[in-house]
Amino acid sequence: MRRARVDFKSVRTLRLAHATNGGCPMTKLFLACAALILSVVPALAVPCGGDFGTWLGSFRSQAAAQGISAHALAALDGVTSPDPQVISLDHRQGVFRQSFEQFAGHRIAERLAKGRRMMQTHAALLQRIQARFGVPGSVVIAIWGLETDFGVDIGRTPTLRALATLGHDCRRSEMFQGELLAALQIISRGDLSPAEMRGAWAGELGQAQFLPTNYVKFAVDFDGNGRRDLIRSVPDTLASIANLLRSFGWQAGGGYREGSANFAVLAAWNKSTVYQQTIAAFAEKLDER
Repeated sequence: MRRARVDFKSVRTLRLAHATNGGCPMTKLFLACAALILSVVPALAVPCGGDFGTWLGSFRSQAAAQGISAHALAALDGVTSPDPQVISLDHRQGVFRQSFEQFAGHRIAERLAKGRRMMQTHAALLQRIQARFGVPGSVVIAIWGLETDFGVDIGRTPTLRALATLGHDCRRSEMFQGELLAALQIISRGDLSPAEMRGAWAGELGQAQFLPTNYVKFAVDFDGNGRRDLIRSVPDTLASIANLLRSFGWQAGGGYREGSANFAVLAAWNKSTVYQQTIAAFAEKLDER
């Protein structure tokens, strides 16, 4: 049977809606705000706009001064021009207006059977994750499914070019300069190669769609191979989701339904109440016996 096409457009609109006018992205992994970004990587102050090559040269100089390795900086050699498609997508974002029923209904239904299979397939892994981080497997699997259809749709846009494009553009330059610096840190520490760094158009990476700043701060090497690989490793991906939630105050055994303390923690993943409700509703379905 042909798999139904998954529509992630509304999900990505939700992630970025609050990034306009100086807000923070709502992710997948995008969320804690400028304070979080600055706590992960030092701020860069390269003036936006003007000639792209000149801007990128200034960025490289400042990144080198902040300790980015020559190997990682060399990855920018292939970034020779901004990506007009990224600018187009960024500038035409609409306002998200769907209700919970409109957004959640078909998304949960389309993923429920596979989500239950993933709960069974990764049962031992999910038990280890819950024991370490306190986050139940149903919540982790729900987020994984909603973000990338369980790792199927992680995006193909070259991350470094996308982030350089958005960092050069004056709309949210400071935020995306921080994301580009974090992406170079990921390369510097050996988690991903430049060629592996492909994802969504706004720089989200991997099966959980972390922005690079969240990747640097929360990614976990849970399979023990020495790399935090959120593109190919399911253990790393699922444990990193749980680590992010725990870092924002997730309480073991504290539930996840609306009204619980842990439901509020879901705002660290996505600030949209509709998205938080969708995670909780999906997790509840997965927990049904």
